[in-house]
Amino acid sequence: MNGNSGSSNNDRDNHNGRKRRRKKDDEEEERKEPKKKGLTEIITSLLVLEEHEKSEDSEEQNREKLLFEKNYKKKKDSMLDYYSNVQEYYDSLNENERMRRKRSRASATAAAAAAAKLTESDDAAAAGTATVAASAGGGGGSSGQQRRLWVKDRSNAWWDTCNKPDFPDEEFKKAFRMSKSTFDLICEELNSVVAKEDTMLRAAIPVRQRVAVCIWRLATGEPLRLVSKRFGLGISTCHKLVLEVCSAIRTVLMPKFLQWPDEESLKRIKDEFEAASGIPNVVGSMYTTHIPIIAPKISVAAYFNKRHTERNQKTSYSITVQGVVDPKGVFTDVCIGWPGSMPDDQVLEKSALYQRANGGLLKGDWIVGSCGYPLMDWVLVPYTQQHLTWTQHAFNEKIGEIQKVAKDAFARLKGRWCCLQKRTEVKLQDLPVVLGACCVLHNICEMRNEELEAELKFELVDDEMVPEVGLRSVTSMKARDAIAHNLLHHGLAGTAFL
Repeated sequence: MNGNSGSSNNDRDNHNGRKRRRKKDDEEEERKEPKKKGLTEIITSLLVLEEHEKSEDSEEQNREKLLFEKNYKKKKDSMLDYYSNVQEYYDSLNENERMRRKRSRASATAAAAAAAKLTESDDAAAAGTATVAASAGGGGGSSGQQRRLWVKDRSNAWWDTCNKPDFPDEEFKKAFRMSKSTFDLICEELNSVVAKEDTMLRAAIPVRQRVAVCIWRLATGEPLRLVSKRFGLGISTCHKLVLEVCSAIRTVLMPKFLQWPDEESLKRIKDEFEAASGIPNVVGSMYTTHIPIIAPKISVAAYFNKRHTERNQKTSYSITVQGVVDPKGVFTDVCIGWPGSMPDDQVLEKSALYQRANGGLLKGDWIVGSCGYPLMDWVLVPYTQQHLTWTQHAFNEKIGEIQKVAKDAFARLKGRWCCLQKRTEVKLQDLPVVLGACCVLHNICEMRNEELEAELKFELVDDEMVPEVGLRSVTSMKARDAIAHNLLHHGLAGTAFL
């Protein structure tokens, strides 16, 4: 009995325990139910929002597509209209050309018939003259010859006015950067090389006009189409004249006006530099400038001017011009055409001056350069280290005065010949000839004391980089220290550095 009673009690307890656990599980489920519902609602909202955004994106894309198609159709119609107008224009030109040829052939036939009639009715001499006239005027009935003989009628009234003897010299100088007398000298020197003879087809362009076209182009830097209008010549003719005259200047005038000085001239140059600075045996002041060019088709990276590009925030390409000048700013040596990416010391090493100097040309003499050049046996440059002594400051001040002579000369070169200030139309292979001509013309103007107008003054900006190896000679370092010591302790140094 007692055993059965105990078993019943255990069963009831187990049953009650299961009921409590089920009730607890039910309560747990009831508590989780709102959370599940909330999570479901959030997921549903996100899905609805995503679908809404997709539909909006789809509508936006459709609108953009419609707008694109509309613009494309509009542009297409515009281009079709443009090409239609161009085609009509060329059709009218062809029709005009056809009518002109027809009239030309008719004129040639009439001229030939008139010449033949004159031959029958006049003597042989008159007939021969008429035949030549008919040949020159009508081309003997050949339409191809007629096209070669035809010359567009252009006005050269502006040049005719400038070329008159009574044209004011001041106005002439403003136009051509030189006086009439200097212009006449250049024409006389170039006459034998530049002059052309008249032909039966047309008269040759006079020497003065040929030289004027070249100098005007160099002086103003105007596009060839504007030069063409001023001188009444074709664009291609003007381009050809510029190159021909520049080549003649280099061939005829450079040996006379741009050469290394002789012994007597070198002595005068040394005396003038020493009188101005106190530094002995200086035979020249050296500087390297950059001339902007259009990006070349080959070796583009070599002509890329990184420093100029960074300074102006505009991609720049250039070639270099290295020059040595005397105390008056006249060039005695130039090196033209090395790529603009090369620093000054590398341009110097590529120059003919470097080869001649290392061969003994400048033994015991100095050429003064900026901090962009290395200190060598014949190149004298400023001190570049930090914390300079008074002696070194004094030396840099004096050597800066000499270096300024070259920099000012290049500023006048670019100010006088404005074609050097902007990218030119001249091809890269022809640029050394043009730049050499500018240097020669600069020398002629400087030698003849041609003053540069105030409004033409040019601010020269060139980036100088200290070379990786700034000292190339221990002997020159000792010589520089001796010069600096003499300047300070003999009362030749200034006080601007104080």
